[in-house]
Formats: sequence, C-alpha cells, structure tokens
Amino acid sequence: MAPTARTSAAERFSDLNALFINCTLKPGDQTSNTQGLMDVVIGHMRSQGVSVDVVRAVNHDIAPGVQPDMREEGAASDDWPALTERVLAADILVIGTPIWLGDKSSVATRVVERLYSLSGWLNEKDQSVFYGKVGGAVVTGNEDGIKHVAMNLLYSLGHIGYTIPPQADAGWVGEAGPGPSYLDEGSGGPENEFTQQNSRILAWNLMHFASMLKEAGGIPAEGNTR
Repeated sequence: MAPTARTSAAERFSDLNALFINCTLKPGDQTSNTQGLMDVVIGHMRSQGVSVDVVRAVNHDIAPGVQPDMREEGAASDDWPALTERVLAADILVIGTPIWLGDKSSVATRVVERLYSLSGWLNEKDQSVFYGKVGGAVVTGNEDGIKHVAMNLLYSLGHIGYTIPPQADAGWVGEAGPGPSYLDEGSGGPENEFTQQNSRILAWNLMHFASMLKEAGGIPAEGNTR
C-alpha cells in the first residue's frame, strides 16, 4: 500500500536497517574524517527511525579473497563470515572511504571483494541475495576524486545486485595538496552547503528506495533469476 499523507516518514522508515561500513585506514577509535561525514547521513536516517549499524572495517580481520569464508581457502582467520550476517540484515548499505592516490582505500577494495564473494548466494526468488537492497557511497579527501571513487563503488554495488537510487553519493574534498581534512578546524567541510545538501539527498533517497522495495517485496522475479 502506498504511503498516505497521514503516514509520517518515521513511520514509513522505522522498519529499515542500514549498515555503514567505514573503510578508513585509521584503526581503533582514531578520528576518522570519513566517519565524520558518514555521521551526517546517519543523523538523517536515525531522525527518521532507521536502525543504523556501523562497522570500521580496518578493526576486523577481513582476509583477502573472493570466497565467503577464506578460512576454507587456507586463511588462518577471517572475520568476514560474522560480518556477513550484518550485511545481509541491512536494507541499506553505505560504503564510506577516504581518497588515496585518487582512488578508494585499500580497505574499501577488500570490502568490495568480499561483498563480491557473496554474489553467488541467492534469495528465495532465485535472485542475487542483494536484490531488494539499496546502496550508496560517502567519500572524503583533500584531493579531487569524489566522482571517480563513487562511480567505482556504486557500479560495484549495482553489479552484485544492489539498487542504486539517484544521487546516491555524497563527499567532501579540500584544496589540492596537503591541507585540512573534513573534520579539521577551519576546513569548511562540515559547513559546506553543497556537501550537506548531497548528504541529505543521499540519506533520503536511500530511505525512499529501501522502503519502496521492502513494501513491494523486492524486485519482481521475471527474467532476472539464475
């Protein structure tokens, strides 16, 4: 049933779960500029009743590879199988990454590879297990490259089955060369009107599409089953 004028956003979105994977290179609880911008998007979602889960990937032992459990391929340990449960529980997946050497972080690459390892898993309709879920990207840095990194991430998510809403990315970069990062005093990042606008649009379009797909029971299984 389509939402009526009397249905508030918080009521429509309160059954949604979002997972934010921060692919910063900074371990522990060190200040992450990527997390700073992700928190803006998270704030929009939580204000509308979405349940949000956050993972800092570098704090987990995610083995390299493209199999669901790399321990079966000889890895001494692998946290990805446990993280898989959190990935599959989420209606919305947002990958956040800093820009290094003009591209997404090495941690983000590993996360995407491990997401790809699940692309052979199917849902009850014989579709990719990621069908009916939506994906987005948050990018930070102090060099140009937001659009390049977002294209890479959003293509990867779409390729394995996620639905990508319009304007599903947000980012901030400072001037070229060494300079202030997003959360640094005087950077202008948290006050940047364009970044704040895109963060709001990203959050709302992810919520809208996730809600519509969930209410529709996912994507019809006509012509897209394995």
